[in-house]
Order: sequence, then C-alpha cells, then structure tokens
Amino acid sequence: MDTKPQRVEQDVEPVNETREQPAPVRESRERSAEPRQEKPDGNASQRKAGLLGFPRRHPYAAAAIALALLLVAAGIAIWWLNARQYESTDDAFIDARTVMIGAQIAGRITELAVTDNQHVQAGDVLLRIDDSDYQANLKQADAGVAAAEAEIVNVAAQIEAQNAKVNAAQRQVAQAKAALDFAKAEDQRNRELLARGTATQQQAQQAASTLRQDQAALDSAEANVASAKSQVSVLQAQARSAEAQLEQAKASQEQARTTLSRTTITAPAAGRATSISAAKGTYAQPGQVLMMFVPDEVWVKANFKETQLDLMRQGQPVDIDIDAYPDKSFHGRVDSIQAGSGTAFSLLPAENATGNYVKVVQRVPVKIVFDKPPDVLLGPGLSVVPTVKVR
Repeated sequence: MDTKPQRVEQDVEPVNETREQPAPVRESRERSAEPRQEKPDGNASQRKAGLLGFPRRHPYAAAAIALALLLVAAGIAIWWLNARQYESTDDAFIDARTVMIGAQIAGRITELAVTDNQHVQAGDVLLRIDDSDYQANLKQADAGVAAAEAEIVNVAAQIEAQNAKVNAAQRQVAQAKAALDFAKAEDQRNRELLARGTATQQQAQQAASTLRQDQAALDSAEANVASAKSQVSVLQAQARSAEAQLEQAKASQEQARTTLSRTTITAPAAGRATSISAAKGTYAQPGQVLMMFVPDEVWVKANFKETQLDLMRQGQPVDIDIDAYPDKSFHGRVDSIQAGSGTAFSLLPAENATGNYVKVVQRVPVKIVFDKPPDVLLGPGLSVVPTVKVR
C-alpha cells in the first residue's frame, strides 16, 4: 500500500513540468528581444563614426564632394541672381500694320502684276484698271480749263479796250471843259461890251449860244466817261466769273487726273502681297478688297504680366527667340508699353462691377522693335519668346 502513493507522485510530477514550460519560453523571447533593441543603436553609432571618419580615411573624395556641393550652391545663387535681371514671356507674336489693298474706282482689271507672297518695293505696280473712260474725262477737263483760260484772256482784252474808251472820253471831257471856259469868258466879255455899247446884240447872243453848246458838250463827255467806266465794271465782273470758272475747271481737271491715277494701284511700302483675290478681267468696285499687303517693317507684340512691368522701361535691350528660326538669335529693344491692359481695349471689355469678382493677373502689350531688319521672312502671328534685361 505504500508503493501506490509513490507512483501517483511520479505520475503527477511530469504533468507539473509540462505546465511550467511557458515561463522559460517567455524568458527566452525577452532575451531575444533585448539584443534586437540594442543592435540599431550600435549600427547608428557605427555609421556616425564611419561618416565622421570618412574625411580622414578619404580626404580627396571628401574634398571633391565638398567642392561639388559648393559649386552647386554657387551655381544656384548665380542662376537666381541672373534670373532676377530678366523678364520673359511666351505670350508674344510678330505684328505688323497689315494693309488692305482695295479699288477706289470702278472698272475692269486689265493687269495683275504680282503673284501670291511676291516681294515688291514701294511704288511697284500691283494691278491696273481699265483707264479709257478716265482718260476721256481728263481730256474733257483739260478742254474746260483751256476754255476758261481763253475766256479770261478775252475779257481782259475787252477790259483793256474799254479802259481806252474811258481815257478817250476823259480827254473829251477835258476839251469840253476848256471850250466851256472859253465860252464863259467870251460870253462875259460880250455882255460887258454890249453894256458899254461897243458890241452888238447879235454878238452877245452868239456868245451865249456858244456857251450853252459847250456846256452841253461837257455834259455829254462826262456821260460818256461814266458809261465807259460802268462798262469796265461789267467786264471786270465777267473777268472774276471767268477766273472762278477757271478754278472750277482746274478742280475738275485735278479730280479727273486723280481718278485716272487710281487706275494704277501701287505698293505703299516695301513688303509682300498676299491673299490676292483679284484676277485679270474681273470688275472691281470701289471699296472692294483686292489683296492684303504685309510691309517689311515688323515688330514684336509681347503680352507681359502686369507684375513683370515694375522695372521695364523704354529702350531696354531684348533678346528675341523666334520659334520658326530656332537656330537664329535676334536682338531688339523695348519701344513702348501700352497705356492699359489688353482686355481694356478689347471689343467687349470685361465688366467687373457686376457678379462675383475673381482677380486675374492682367497682361499688358509691350511693343519691341528689332535693332536691325531681320534677314529672314517674318509675318504677323509667328510665335516669339522675348527676354527683356530689366536690371
């Protein structure tokens, strides 16, 4: 009976041992976790020590790295300082004062002297309109001028002849006055002689009759002078009318000559004829656009942001890059800055007094001219990137 309890104790002991196994496992996990926490600290200190010791172990490499970092920093600083000296935009285009070439008179086109995009010089003939009717009008106007000039000459001759008549009448007046004075003296003398009895009554009556005749002759001569002078006034009025007719005839002549000159349309400046809609034989009407003309004088219209205009001034140098010619460089200068934003002069300007307002940076057109005429073909609308040196 003593042996049974001992067997029970032996049987129980293994059970107790199996139940106590988790404790050593936790301890082993804790011990395994502790080294893992210590390893990062050791590696960090090793890396730190390695970095600090790198310049001593590799002095040339460290110097090269330091020099490279210094050069990078210096390059960034130089780039920043250099960038502050310039203002640039890609919202820029070639611009020009494009001219619409149109007919000023009606007529059939007899000659088209240019082709599309042909370059011409100022004064070169672009096209001609039939001038036969206008030549006839000019001849008629020339005849009107000649007739008016002849009328002036004729009236001038009449005035000269009439002035001669006036002079003759005035001489007759002088003679009549002299005769009248003599007749008055004779009449007075005969009256005195008759009173003293030394002259007859017949002699006295004859002297009185002569006085009356001479007075009548003087009155007639003076009337002739007045009539001649009035005729001169009439002729002078005719002369003024003839001069007015001459001026009118000359105006008609000049108008006919101007109209005739409009049958030949010439280039207003050196440039290129483009978008030609005219053709030989077609009938042109006044005001009809026959072609477009692009002068050689072009410039850059750059729309800078308003925040870029603080230091921009007239005359500042500009480097111009044209997309059509990437291998060429062009130079110019700021010619003028528009007095207002582009939207302010648009067909429908923005109305900010109504609705919700959202502030948008405005753009202001800046005119940039080339230092010298470009040696390449440039036309309105080509894309440009101008860079203005503002500092």
